[in-house]
Amino acid sequence: MFQAAFLLPVMTSMMNAGLTSSSFSETQTPQAMCIAPTRELANQIYLEARKFAHGTMLRPVVCYGGVSVSHQLRQLQSGCNLLVGTPGRLTDFIEKGKVSLKGLQFLILDEADRMLDMGFEPAIRRIVESMGMPDKSERQTLMFSATFPEEIQRLAGDFLNDYLFLTVGRVGGTTSDIEQTVIEVTDNEKRDRLTQILGDAGTDRTLVFVESKRSADFLAIFLSGEGFPTTSIHGDRLQQEREEALDDFRKGRCPVLIATNVAARGLDIDDVKHVINFDLPSDID
Repeated sequence: MFQAAFLLPVMTSMMNAGLTSSSFSETQTPQAMCIAPTRELANQIYLEARKFAHGTMLRPVVCYGGVSVSHQLRQLQSGCNLLVGTPGRLTDFIEKGKVSLKGLQFLILDEADRMLDMGFEPAIRRIVESMGMPDKSERQTLMFSATFPEEIQRLAGDFLNDYLFLTVGRVGGTTSDIEQTVIEVTDNEKRDRLTQILGDAGTDRTLVFVESKRSADFLAIFLSGEGFPTTSIHGDRLQQEREEALDDFRKGRCPVLIATNVAARGLDIDDVKHVINFDLPSDID
């Protein structure tokens, strides 16, 4: 689990320094905050943090859109040392005075390039620069990105203080453990070729990326009709439906998942044997 790379050291530092949050406070002052681009990734980070915090007094809380605000506020007001969330819901809670950033010691930006691609830069800059967060020289900031374009370099310069740049593997490259194949077909042949690949794959867990939400639903219905248990995930599905789709995929009830780029980064799903770009990506990253 990649998230352990930042959760374990941050949570250990918080425990060693002493936890400061109180369930009796109307406004929570988390010591650490992690911003993620999607609800699924935010929830995954939260679940890992909760697992690592088991048996301690450290309390992680998650907040993201698409679900009940009142439920998340109740969780928040029960105490929050580590807050995980998406930019929109975090901004909402800070503006309503439910969260104060004045005591923040650790800021984590996960999948930073993905957040920029999704247009979140203004929201992130507002959270970091205009909502009472300590200066970058008074907090520790960790930023994770699969690519390192100029926009990310600029963001790093603005948010990180005298930072250390670490790379794993070759920036922009794929791991040598992955075998990549290009199959040239016409648009009319794509569905038949996909069913052939899935037939050869058997019950192997297979993730299929498409460009549009409409295509995700149509392709999932088509494959289900062809006898392949299939589910789909995209931004127009209700949050509960998205979580159920991921759970069905993880547990093998639906070994085929059709997804838009909402699932393109950060999600940790064991034993995915095949990843298929049914539609060519519009961006090389």
